[in-house]
Amino acid sequence: MSSTTPPDIAKHAENLITRFKLDRLLNQDQAGRRISLLGTIDSQPAILIAERAAFSTTNSHLENFSTFLTNIKNLGANDIYSWFLASTTTTSSPSSSLSSSSPPDLKLNLIHPCTEQHVRKYSAQGVRTVTETPQIYQDHVRPFIEKKREKGSLNWVYNIIEGRTEQEDVVYRETGEAEGFLLLPDLNWDRTTLPSLHLLGLVERRDIWSVRDLRKSHVAWLRHMRTKLLDATVKLYPTIEKDQLKLYVHYQPTYHHFHIHIVHVALEAGATQAIGKALGLENIISQLETMAGGPEAGMADVELTYQVGEASELWMSVFEPLKKQSTKQ
Repeated sequence: MSSTTPPDIAKHAENLITRFKLDRLLNQDQAGRRISLLGTIDSQPAILIAERAAFSTTNSHLENFSTFLTNIKNLGANDIYSWFLASTTTTSSPSSSLSSSSPPDLKLNLIHPCTEQHVRKYSAQGVRTVTETPQIYQDHVRPFIEKKREKGSLNWVYNIIEGRTEQEDVVYRETGEAEGFLLLPDLNWDRTTLPSLHLLGLVERRDIWSVRDLRKSHVAWLRHMRTKLLDATVKLYPTIEKDQLKLYVHYQPTYHHFHIHIVHVALEAGATQAIGKALGLENIISQLETMAGGPEAGMADVELTYQVGEASELWMSVFEPLKKQSTKQ
């Protein structure tokens, strides 16, 4: 049987789309990139599922990609990072009659000027599973992190904490040298689609670089912060309830200043929420509470297994040399 639809059947099917009359929205998923609509075609019930197609990766298209963008709206900027909403047109002319009325269909993140580390992070690459013992962390990983922090990679975080940028986006804040924190939208969220809600809790203190620096003595603070982050989120978005939210931290994080991700449970779990990357905040708190030892015992004393990209500096500088060394023994 031929896999090609006969022209007359194809034309009939295409005409059905233009006759679709909406009744109601059934669902919106894939972080707002797919909608399921209930309606009718010629008085008969019909469901129309619309999903954004994959980007074309041909050189001719990519070379002109930026010329297809219109209605560009800046959502914020901080240091080398900027993020936008934009609409796309089917022609390179931004004056298309449809461009002014069409809603944004793209969320854009811009890093300018970017570094070689950014290039490696966003490039296609293989992934490895590594096991980080307390000794490996102390001898290799922490010195690696310290060098990264010394290069000024956290300037954009300090800009927020110190009130120089993005203050209009801060939706909740508690000040305090040891226990202060603030809440604001994550730069990857479009700030509109609630099922893909993604907020960020940034702590003010700078001595906690990652989950590794959490100790039993921090449990009360972590519980307090969790409560306040949840309360602030549901107050800001009343249609969301607390049990529709999940809180987690990354290890390894993209940047080494302790922060908590707050996302809607409907946000489909991609690589950033997968095992080997995300650790549930409640599980961390429970682990700290039940851990043997005094107040200073903490996550620096446990073994952590996670994934790293083969193009990452952490793999190339730490874990790949350790692997080669172990295979020689």
